[in-house]
Amino acid sequence: MNKLISVIIPYYKKLQYVKSTIDSVLNQSYKNLEIIIVYDDSNKKDLKFLNSITSKDKRIKILVNSNNIGAGLSRNKAMKISKGEFVAFIDADDIWHEKKIEHQIRYMEMNNILISHTDFMIVNSKYSNKSLRKAKDFKTVYDLIGSCDIGLSTAIISKKILHKVQFPPLKTKEDFVFWLNHLKYGNKIYSLNECLTYWQKTENSLSSNSFQKIFDGYRVYRNYMNYSIIKSLIYLFILSKNYLFKNL
Repeated sequence: MNKLISVIIPYYKKLQYVKSTIDSVLNQSYKNLEIIIVYDDSNKKDLKFLNSITSKDKRIKILVNSNNIGAGLSRNKAMKISKGEFVAFIDADDIWHEKKIEHQIRYMEMNNILISHTDFMIVNSKYSNKSLRKAKDFKTVYDLIGSCDIGLSTAIISKKILHKVQFPPLKTKEDFVFWLNHLKYGNKIYSLNECLTYWQKTENSLSSNSFQKIFDGYRVYRNYMNYSIIKSLIYLFILSKNYLFKNL
């Protein structure tokens, strides 16, 4: 079990968190990694810091976008040049357990799995107010359609199926569309019930912007699933209700 794993990290204004994120990747027990950081900020002031904390490790490559294009399209750029047999995603403010890659790749190879995700812990910046999210299997679109219950920073996917689906140009919910499209192609998503990621809920993140999430949630159903206006609004209500329930 020594296949090359490509780790993709989009970066946008996460200066106070990104070193911990990168350290958690570099400290993985599984060492055969390439790490592709996509700098997605038109303001280049953080680039010097990123270079200073990554320049000593030859496994790291930094792609620099001329303009801000969003996390989804930045991941697409990285996926296109990635060389690993598997691709793992982590956002620039999340943290991996040191055995994350090792355990997950072993699980995938033993069970001939092309996409997997794991349990994760939601924490604030002080690592208090913890909330565990359990992973489960998704075999059809209708298993996932009412709630995006896959932590992107927990996911690993086989490179052999990445050509079928890319992330759409949405500010939020881009990962929701990504997984729904994989399920539409028949690519099942399996769960490893180990908590191997800490997902940080930061105040200024797009994922915490409720209006943006509602707007993009509607676009998921109307524009990408091609549902009618009424059906889109019904599923948006279900999505919003499930989100509120999870965050009680």
